[in-house]
Amino acid sequence: MSYRDGFAALNLEFSPKIPRTEYSAAHCHWELVKRATGMELDLSIPENRPAATRAFLKAWDYGMMWSVLVHRDYLERAGAAVTDMGHAVFSGEDYNDKTSRPYLSPEDVYAVDPARQFARFSSGILAAEFEADYRRCIAAFGDDLVNMSGTYISLFSGLIDLFGWEALLLAMGDDPERFLRVVDSYAEWMEQFFDGFARSNVPVMMVHDDLCWTSGPVTSPEWYRRHIFPHLKRFIRKVREAGKLIYFTSDGLIEAFYSDIAGLGVNAVVMEPCNDIFRFAETYGDRVGFVGGMDCRTLTYGSKEEIRSCMERLMALGRRYPGFMLAVGNHLAVDVPVDRALYYNELYESMAYR
Repeated sequence: MSYRDGFAALNLEFSPKIPRTEYSAAHCHWELVKRATGMELDLSIPENRPAATRAFLKAWDYGMMWSVLVHRDYLERAGAAVTDMGHAVFSGEDYNDKTSRPYLSPEDVYAVDPARQFARFSSGILAAEFEADYRRCIAAFGDDLVNMSGTYISLFSGLIDLFGWEALLLAMGDDPERFLRVVDSYAEWMEQFFDGFARSNVPVMMVHDDLCWTSGPVTSPEWYRRHIFPHLKRFIRKVREAGKLIYFTSDGLIEAFYSDIAGLGVNAVVMEPCNDIFRFAETYGDRVGFVGGMDCRTLTYGSKEEIRSCMERLMALGRRYPGFMLAVGNHLAVDVPVDRALYYNELYESMAYR
């Protein structure tokens, strides 16, 4: 009953089984998918993969499937010039060495006024597109887990996609006041997507915004508190007032912002294992759910004893806090050995029942 368990966690309600999700495994780690499902399909053939993914989600009892609709393609549809920073190998099929830099100086960044230069979409069209994406997720992943739609380029991540790191950081430091006008204008443009989601019939939204590096915030935490969190809080309030449930995801070390994120009004926070999930639980676990805990480095390089010890601590957390959902927070990627991943799942199944 993975949907029951996932939905219960999102509502801070205890269910018989601690729920779980994973990232990348069902779409990239095809050797693991074959071993976990027993399927004999040739998964090098793309047409065979959707059925294998669905079988894996069921075999591993996913409680929710992370998904968003609004990526950089919406910026391009709106007529924006976006930066391409390339992409390292992750899934084995996603290497990209093609780059583009439409913004070469801070002045190029300050000349951008998204609210007035980028095209807008009607609220009705956006609502319909979110609904179509939600139906696509149900068809692809099944209805026995929590499906969703949402936004990837919510605010800070959108600025990264637009300008790239070099131009973004130079503009932020060279003339902070002019840069803030760009931030506010982008937020004004981005708000339409939250209006559209609020109008849709999709019950769960994923709001993604990468606020930090693995080393922590990109700039002063107070800068975020003045110029990022107020916008995010306004966006999220609109969707919550429409009766939706919200996950918030940020990569990186977000510990400096635990209180700020908990104060956004979201139902659950998705975090990477560089963060102390136990500290988040102790302080905010009575009112905000949290997703993550396991580290792919432990699965890849740790001993079985270390994997078991980590799982024992995480499952104890799940028995104490109803909003906890287990995940390998930095992705169960293709380089995690299959036997280690299967052992991790065996431990989950043996420990997950409250």
